[in-house]
Amino acid sequence: MRVVLEIGPKGRKVVAGALDWPGLDRSGPSEAAALDRIASYVPRYATIAERAGLSGDLAQAGELEVVERVPGSSSTDFWGIAHVPSRTEAQGLTAAELERRLVLLQVCWAYFEGVAAGVTGELRLGPRGGGRPRDVIVGHVHVSEQHLWWPKVEVRRAKDRLYDPAAVRADRQAYLDGIRAYHAAGRTARTWPLAFLVRRTAQHALDHAWEIEDRDPG
Repeated sequence: MRVVLEIGPKGRKVVAGALDWPGLDRSGPSEAAALDRIASYVPRYATIAERAGLSGDLAQAGELEVVERVPGSSSTDFWGIAHVPSRTEAQGLTAAELERRLVLLQVCWAYFEGVAAGVTGELRLGPRGGGRPRDVIVGHVHVSEQHLWWPKVEVRRAKDRLYDPAAVRADRQAYLDGIRAYHAAGRTARTWPLAFLVRRTAQHALDHAWEIEDRDPG
């Protein structure tokens, strides 16, 4: 399994991202910790691969292989989330590989929405009493997509659509179509390769799905 490591400039956080499996990104305080963490999440990610019809491919992905180390930004250290595209992602994707990754992205979205719908708004608080309610997390995921990523492929929507499930589905379809159009035209998503855009979008939805699962008191 090909993995890229994004290393924060102060060495506080390292993000391990599975290049071929959008959504499977984990971080830790060191390279070893990040790799251990992403390895521990592969069984959990297997649900995503299975729903995408790719469980056999995931099973055959093999051991983690670090193919690139990327100098991160201050945001890498602060958030423990990938913020800097790798050279590998900048090499581009075939149309078939893009579609494969978009299928995984759509499964991550569906998984997030399903998890969010399956719990009450009262989630277990964190060890310091923190943690957002379910509805706030859902809004955060939708708003982040709308403001951070959709404009990178020229998709813009009104804020009042964010809490309408049918509108969110339609707007996400427009986002997918925008990614496809950019790929067909050989364009990048502003400064981001399309592979990184897909990876970050999937990571955000799946990370918050797992957060909700972990904080579900039921």
